[in-house]
Amino acid sequence: MTDLRIAAIRLLCPDPAATAAFYLAAFDASVAPDGSRVMIGAQTIELAPASERSPEPAPSNATDFQHCALAVADMEAAYAQLSGVPGWTPISRGGPERLPAASGGVAAFKFRDPDGHPLELLAFPPDAVPPVWQNRPGLFLGIDHTAITVADTERAVAFYASLGFTVARRGVNRGAEQARLDGLDAPVVEVTGLAPPGGAPPHLELLCYRAPGPIPRSCTDGSSLATRIVVAGSGDSDTPLRDPDGHRLLMASGTFRSDALHEP
Repeated sequence: MTDLRIAAIRLLCPDPAATAAFYLAAFDASVAPDGSRVMIGAQTIELAPASERSPEPAPSNATDFQHCALAVADMEAAYAQLSGVPGWTPISRGGPERLPAASGGVAAFKFRDPDGHPLELLAFPPDAVPPVWQNRPGLFLGIDHTAITVADTERAVAFYASLGFTVARRGVNRGAEQARLDGLDAPVVEVTGLAPPGGAPPHLELLCYRAPGPIPRSCTDGSSLATRIVVAGSGDSDTPLRDPDGHRLLMASGTFRSDALHEP
């Protein structure tokens, strides 16, 4: 599937219209006329109704954790705009965190939207902005990646390699900065970036916590934690899949249309 790409991230929401309003105010998102999706830059988040009550939020090292990382041009300005919008809750301790050069040197801040979906603001060092985010207009540039927590890196890599993803980078993040970012005590996390053959953004990031160890968890299909990665390419049919840790994918055949997939 050489044209395979991540076409959208689908979030399940108790009230999609309220979620869309939050994304509009917090991230300057464009909202579809029917409220079924929002655009941040050129990337799409679909909003579908959740059929069950929201569960307890997943900690960063639980295998039902998944976040979207929003590339921003200015962390201070983006955090100030977010701070002026009510309803979200922090994951990170003490505001945005600058990671050491060994961990990429990015500034990042993790939080949950009013529905409990984890999100991240991500600002690259001025001398290390990826080409895709250079010279983009606006404060909120787009969705850089979606990150999922996995129990075994190599098992997850093998699964996504079977779909055509390739390893773009590997690293291990640790230290006080990572602890404040993740809201965990003394984390050590393997970070593996995977690129779809059709290009990015967004790309996929695997998070495998060596310490504290991964917590195997699953959530029901209708809960707000049951995020879907919508993958478009040259598949034969619109097929729901789950990876080895239970993360949900929708494989969309042919040319992707955000209204073409009816699986909730």
